[in-house]
Amino acid sequence: MSILVEVKNLKKYFRTAKGYLHAVDDVSFKVEKGKTLGIVGESGCGKSTLGRTVVHLLERTDGKIFFEGNDISDLNSKQTKAIRQDMQMIFQDPFSSLDPRMSVSEIIAEPLKIYRKCKNKSELAHEVSHLMETVGLAQRLANSYPHELDGGRRQRIGVARALTLKPKLIICDEPVSALDVSIQAQILNLMQDLQEERNLTYLFITHNLAVVKHVSDNILVMYMGNMVELSSSEEMFLNRLHPYTKALLDAVPIPIVGEKKNRKLLKGEITSPINPKPGCRFAVRCDYAKDKCHSVTPPFEEVRPNHFVACHYCREINNLS
Repeated sequence: MSILVEVKNLKKYFRTAKGYLHAVDDVSFKVEKGKTLGIVGESGCGKSTLGRTVVHLLERTDGKIFFEGNDISDLNSKQTKAIRQDMQMIFQDPFSSLDPRMSVSEIIAEPLKIYRKCKNKSELAHEVSHLMETVGLAQRLANSYPHELDGGRRQRIGVARALTLKPKLIICDEPVSALDVSIQAQILNLMQDLQEERNLTYLFITHNLAVVKHVSDNILVMYMGNMVELSSSEEMFLNRLHPYTKALLDAVPIPIVGEKKNRKLLKGEITSPINPKPGCRFAVRCDYAKDKCHSVTPPFEEVRPNHFVACHYCREINNLS
């Protein structure tokens, strides 16, 4: 399989009154065409910022972004508009991401008009109708407005809008977290069906590990802007190696009445992401931390085949040779 998107040592810092906030710090990964990379972590870990930086909604501080082998790190406004046809985004809140003054058909048609994809109004109406049918929106809703619809239908509009230009990559920024559980399943199934039909590539950003297991081929775990673990989805759930990943998975609820689980609860305060000092940023909350963890940043290295971890004592903790 060929690589669609590759990120090398990507950094995104924000200037604050007290210094630079390291939202994304030295992140690297590759995503094959037609595959899904799940990006997980607590709120504030930088996963949404990472997604927005990849599609140039935010401009990077440092590092490189490659799309189909081409360096798209530095683009002017004309080049950015051109690449947006291949890179689209589905946002977390389906209400705030839609223009309340536009009807369903107008929202879906807007990208087609901007990029002049249709020759006339008849062709435009046909394309909008086809997209609504594709994402499961009834034609009677074409003239409805976002505030008249429920969350599931709003998110279907967001999916339809992302599909209008036939993109190759879609950044899914917590696309189901604001929806009811039953609606979440419908949207996830829709997205998987569309991926198979159109060979779409997803960056799926979420804090829900049950969701990411269901949709992802590979999983990247982030903590305070850093990568802490990367492996296939199956490997991650069978052999999680980083203490933070273990704690995340321990927090997943068990849907079985009466069954108890010995949970590893995280303790300690989260360190400031502003001008962070060298060392492991998880050290203050880690039961295995030693002096080295507080002063030396751990390398992100392969500890099992295609399984990468940033932890000085990963092998010792997990009894790996």
